This record gives sequence, C-alpha cells and structure tokens, in this order.
Amino acid sequence: MEPIRVIETRTVVIPRENVDTDQIIPGRFLKVTDKKGLGKGLFSDWRYDADGKPRPDFVLNRPEAQGCRVLVAGDNFGCGSSREHAPWALVDYGFQAVVSTRIADIFRNNALKNGLIPIVLEPAAVAKLVAAPGASVRIDLGAQSVTLPDGSVATFPIDGFAKYCLMNGVDELGFLLSQDEAIAKFEARG
Repeated sequence: MEPIRVIETRTVVIPRENVDTDQIIPGRFLKVTDKKGLGKGLFSDWRYDADGKPRPDFVLNRPEAQGCRVLVAGDNFGCGSSREHAPWALVDYGFQAVVSTRIADIFRNNALKNGLIPIVLEPAAVAKLVAAPGASVRIDLGAQSVTLPDGSVATFPIDGFAKYCLMNGVDELGFLLSQDEAIAKFEARG
C-alpha cells in the first residue's frame, strides 16, 4: 500500500443510498484473487449497458470524473455482503477515500485494511459535498479532517491503528513484520 497522509482532489458524487457491495462490484467479478483490474468492474451494472458499452450518463464515464480520488456517496454505503473485492475495486479505480453519512461496518473494516479511507461525516457536511460534484476537497488523515469546498472543516473518526497503517502504507501483516526485532527481544527474555 502507498502511504496516505493528505489527499487533495476533486470529488465524484454518487448520492444513492444503501449502495451494497454487489452494486459496487457485481458477483461475476469475484472469481479473481488479484486486486489488479477490478476497477474496470466498479459499478459495472450502472456504468455499462447490456452490450458492455459505457453509459454516457453515468458519472464515472464522464470526463470530469477522471482523476478524482474521493467518492462522495449516499447514506449506508457498502452494505450487504462482506466481499473484500468492493474496496479492492474502488482502490484499483483510483479512489483513496469514500465519504458518506454512514458506512457499513464490514465494508469499513475491509476498506481500512486495503488502503481506502472510509470517512463518515455529519449529514450537513455530506450535503455540501453532494451539492458540489467535482469540487475540490482536502483530506488530512493526521488531523482527521476534510476541508469542504466552502472552506469549512469537518472532522471524522478513525481507528488509531488503522490510521497508523494507512499513513505508513502498511497492512496489519506489514506492521507485525516491522516489529520483528521487538518480538525477538521479548521472546529472548523467555
């Protein structure tokens, strides 16, 4: 994983509520064990028609969505099954954070372990983002804050260990491996 400390980018807004993991990445894409390439299947049933052609009215198919690294979503994002492929697809597409008023617990945990920041903000803050698609935002993970397009700042909670891992670009196993010397000293005390 790449370390994430500050994200300055424009937003993509998908204000639909109760977006489940099957809508994020449909089941037919779950046969893979490699994260690479899953971004092509992100929101596939919404992005492409029955012939596989991009739907010009879907936000990710519009030129202004290219390069955006923050997805602003409706309430209860990532609900449904516990498929880890959902955050894999979002990260492979290029997103580094998802902002919503509520993010499903299992999705949130999978996101944190895979380099995607799940940000829960108050409804008024999310409403400002929904009202300004494509607006620039600044996310400071260290400060746990989002600077909104109007200049106001909203804060968000995040687990301390997950924050450490995201800011240092390590997963849980990478963290444990980095503690090899301390573990060896502890074991030597016997």
